[in-house]
Amino acid sequence: MPELKRLHADHAPAVLAFEVANRIYFAAAISDRGDEFFDQFADRYNAALAEQNAGICAFYVLAAEDGSVLGRFNLYDLEDGIARLGYRVAERVAGRGVATATVRELCRVATATHGLRTLRAATSHDNAASQRVLAKAGFLPVGPATPADLGGRSGTWYQLDLQP
Repeated sequence: MPELKRLHADHAPAVLAFEVANRIYFAAAISDRGDEFFDQFADRYNAALAEQNAGICAFYVLAAEDGSVLGRFNLYDLEDGIARLGYRVAERVAGRGVATATVRELCRVATATHGLRTLRAATSHDNAASQRVLAKAGFLPVGPATPADLGGRSGTWYQLDLQP
């Protein structure tokens, strides 16, 4: 059974494999990370771990029993009980409720572990799958997201007030 785990250094090879294997799939719905992301993966990964250790962000992976990464679920800019949510799941598990179930789990973790009261997430207008995930997890649309918010795409901000 897949397990939501806090990101740590040992996940790096599996995270890179996940990103490489799903790059084209992700680029269809969200902005491509670009070659630079992959060329500088180790430095970026270490920087993310440093942000996590500083309490700025909290990064999670959905790990399969074999250790492969099925998804990434991240809380960004943790401040004053509020954070931004970002996530992506592997093409091989897309459309099976994995993202919705894991977003719901991360909402519980956000409250219990990080003391968060509100999560915000943005998705582009052409990412219907992400819109469904957010709606099923209880997020409500709260306003427009600009191309600057979404790597060149326009969309909608969603928000969920968490239950303690």
